[in-house]
Amino acid sequence: MILQSRRIWIGGQFLEAQLDIAEGKIQAVYPYGTKAADEDYGTKRVVPGFIDIHTHGAYGFDTNDAEPEGLRDWMRRIPEEGVTGILPTTVTQMPDVLTKAVANVAAVVKEGYEGAEILGIHFEGPYLDMEYKGAQPPEAIAEPSVEQFKMYQEAAKGLIKYITLAPEHDRDFALTKYCKQTGVVVSMGHSSATYEQAMMGIANGAASMTHVFNGMTGFHHRTPGLVGTAMRVRDIYGEVIGDGCHSHLAALNDYVTAKGRDFTILISDSLRPKHCPPGGEYELGGHPIEISESGLAYLKGTTTIAGSTLNMNRGLKILVEDAMIPFDTALNSCTINPARCLSVDDRKGRLNAGYDADVVVLEDNYDVYQTYCRGKKML
Repeated sequence: MILQSRRIWIGGQFLEAQLDIAEGKIQAVYPYGTKAADEDYGTKRVVPGFIDIHTHGAYGFDTNDAEPEGLRDWMRRIPEEGVTGILPTTVTQMPDVLTKAVANVAAVVKEGYEGAEILGIHFEGPYLDMEYKGAQPPEAIAEPSVEQFKMYQEAAKGLIKYITLAPEHDRDFALTKYCKQTGVVVSMGHSSATYEQAMMGIANGAASMTHVFNGMTGFHHRTPGLVGTAMRVRDIYGEVIGDGCHSHLAALNDYVTAKGRDFTILISDSLRPKHCPPGGEYELGGHPIEISESGLAYLKGTTTIAGSTLNMNRGLKILVEDAMIPFDTALNSCTINPARCLSVDDRKGRLNAGYDADVVVLEDNYDVYQTYCRGKKML
C-alpha cells in the first residue's frame, strides 16, 4: 500500500512524501508522487502514532477489572484518538486484585487482540507515599518490596515495563535498583521526596517522573522538591497530563520549556469513563468517582482529583494551541519520547523505513481522520 500526503512528519518537519507499507512495516519512503498512491491524504498532517504510557482505562473498562474482553475492546477502539501504543496502567489495590490485573494483560497479549499495541504494563503503586497518594486507595498502599514485585512480574509474564513509586520509602533503593537491573523504568511519583531524596533516586536508577506537578512535592525556591528536580534534571523523562486542568497552561509551558523537546512525555491518565456517555457511576481502586463538566475525575464528594478523560489528540492540541509549546516538541512528547523511554524507539515513534506502520492522519483541528496500527486501518 502506498500512502501519501504533502505533509508527512519526517525528521522533525513536514515533507511531501509517500510511505510504502507492507506486512505491518514502513518498507520505504519516497518523494510525493513517485508511485501511484492507494491513499492520498492531500494536505492532511500524517504523523507517527501516539503512545500513551499512563492510562487506566476507557469505554467503561479499567485495567484493574481483569476482564479480557474489556481490554480487547479498549485496544480496538482507542486508535480513534490516534493511539497506536499503550501501557495499560494499574491503580493501587490489594495484591489479589493487582495480580489478576497484570495476569489478564499478559493473557490477552499471549492470546491475541487487535488495535493499539500493548507495549507493557505501567504499575502505578502500591509503593506510594500516604500524604501524596492523591486518589490512590490508602488501605492498599505498601512498602516497596523486591520479593513482592517479583511475584507481580511473574504473574505479568515480565510485561511490567514501567513502575511508579515513592523513592523516599524504597529502603536502600532496593526496588529501584532491581527494576533498573531488570529493564523496568522507575518513575518517581505520588511522593513526598525532597530534592535531595529525588536526586538519590535518580542516582540509583530512577529515569522518569509520574504526572509532574501532581502527586508530588511542589517547587519553592529554597526547597525545590520533585517539581524542581524534574525541571533541573533535563535528561530524565517526565510525564505531563495535557488537559490544561491538572496543571495550569503556564505551568505546562514552564515545565516543557525547562525540560526540552526530548524528555517530556504527554499522558492522558485517563479513567474508565473516557469515551462513555455523560452521567453514570464509576469507581477507581474500589472508590467511587464523579466526572466534572471539565472532564476531570474526582473522588466522589471531595476535591481530590482522580484522573482525566483526556483524548491524546486533544492533549496534543492543548499543548500546541493553548500552552504555546512548539509543534515538534509537543509531537515528540507523545511519539518518539515515550518510545525512547520504553526502549522501543528502534521500531516506534518515527515514520522511517523499517519502523512499524503506526500512522495517524490529522485534520488541521487535530481531529483524527484515520489511524493505522501496524499497517491496518482502524477507523
